[in-house]
Amino acid sequence: MSLAHHTNHLVSNGDSWQLEVKQCRPPKPLKKRNPVLIVPGYGMNSFIFGYHPRGLSFEEYLTQHGFEVWSANLRCQGGSLSENPQREEENSFKKLAAIDLPAVLEFVSKNSRSETGLVDVIGCSLGGTIAYTYLALTTHSLVGSLVTMGAPLRWEEVHTLMKILFASPKIAGMIPIVGTRSLARLLFPLISKTSLMNIYLHKEIVDLSHQNILMETIENPNRFLNREIAEWIQHKDLVVEGKNITQALKKVKNPLLCVLANADGIVPPMTALSAHEVIGSKVKDTLVVGTDELRFAHADLFISDYSHEMVFKPIAEWLQK
Repeated sequence: MSLAHHTNHLVSNGDSWQLEVKQCRPPKPLKKRNPVLIVPGYGMNSFIFGYHPRGLSFEEYLTQHGFEVWSANLRCQGGSLSENPQREEENSFKKLAAIDLPAVLEFVSKNSRSETGLVDVIGCSLGGTIAYTYLALTTHSLVGSLVTMGAPLRWEEVHTLMKILFASPKIAGMIPIVGTRSLARLLFPLISKTSLMNIYLHKEIVDLSHQNILMETIENPNRFLNREIAEWIQHKDLVVEGKNITQALKKVKNPLLCVLANADGIVPPMTALSAHEVIGSKVKDTLVVGTDELRFAHADLFISDYSHEMVFKPIAEWLQK
């Protein structure tokens, strides 16, 4: 049982959204340790950080190791509320990295029990890309250390399925996508019987007996963001506000831990490592999760039987430094 105390907040981003932010306080808060903010990725929300099919969730693990943990749903995620719910949101990397994430960081910094004023960020999948973009665009960062988990920066490798799905920016940005969670519930039993599942998770090491609960983390992808992702994959480098994020990251000095799964088909290892290669940090480390015998894919990092020992523990130890 978790000893953490949970509080939910709604944070105005000043751009017609109230962002859902969850605060998990440890039994014994450490005022000289930075709070941790977990940022979810593409087509998902922060639900999965508070759930694990076998044991402590990611949030619970970190709080029991003395961290004050926050998790954020940005626009179009989880319980975040739009002031114009009938209007389709034209989402973008600029809005996520230059509006939403700064608003959440400022709220966490001001309302944390920590006295440091800085926030350590764990960016998961596209959440890591949003963190990279924020650091590349801002001149007054509130970020202390940065951990990214299966997060793309430069598309050095692209899985064949990803190439097909994002082959045309025009088509990717044309079609609104709805009902993703319901469709996933319908198709999951079929896909789980095929090797296609292995690009995302390995059913041999993930308890799927409560798959309906796991589906709660799924969100509808946004077609406008889909177009930007397709353009990004085609050009390899992400460009936001005319700035090449890969090149801009050379001036970023925040300590970085780059976590990747060795058999990730969503964000292949070379793509997940690209930020480590270019960032200007003096302290930058990598954690490659998985072995030849124990293959790890994208979602395995968060919900596998080995997440606690091979992912959560080394991340907590690195942040404690």
